[in-house]
Amino acid sequence: MAGKGAGRAFENRVHELIAARPTVDVIVEPLLAAWRAVRGQIGVLDRRLIALAKGDATCRLLMTCPGVGVIVATSFAAAIEAPEHFRHSRSVGAYLGLTPARHQSGEIDRTGGISRRGDRLMRTYLFEAAASLLVRVRQDSALKAWGRALAERMGFKHAAVAVARKLAVVLHAMWRAGTPFQPWPAAAA
Repeated sequence: MAGKGAGRAFENRVHELIAARPTVDVIVEPLLAAWRAVRGQIGVLDRRLIALAKGDATCRLLMTCPGVGVIVATSFAAAIEAPEHFRHSRSVGAYLGLTPARHQSGEIDRTGGISRRGDRLMRTYLFEAAASLLVRVRQDSALKAWGRALAERMGFKHAAVAVARKLAVVLHAMWRAGTPFQPWPAAAA
């Protein structure tokens, strides 16, 4: 088993494993060549996407929010298309399926997990951005403090979903107003 690894480490490990087996080497070497070619093309596409995002004013604006990078910004801009489509920023969370589902009948009113309507990949990207905001981002902000408090009360995954919903709302509000991210909005007002 070659195990995990990226780039040269993975390739070196594969060569170590097949060194004594020339019959396997004949099969694996073309696969490694294809793997190298795919990695090269991924690098080219990554650089092209970064250049496109840096050249787009909307993406640059969205990337001022901590935890939001090129992928999240471009995906969010593509998923929402025009901020005017939503009267209220909080509607974006429902559109992306990040609001709690409600189960109601005449006698029961229960709140369940998220509704999971809308763009699944965008939800995934927002969840990853929220997790990054909570764990990796060093800059303090009201959004991060709110998410950390939720994580202590409800657990990390539930808090990350809530922060992802709020992140979608914040990104839409920033885009609509044309203003960069404000770490402490009350202080800015």
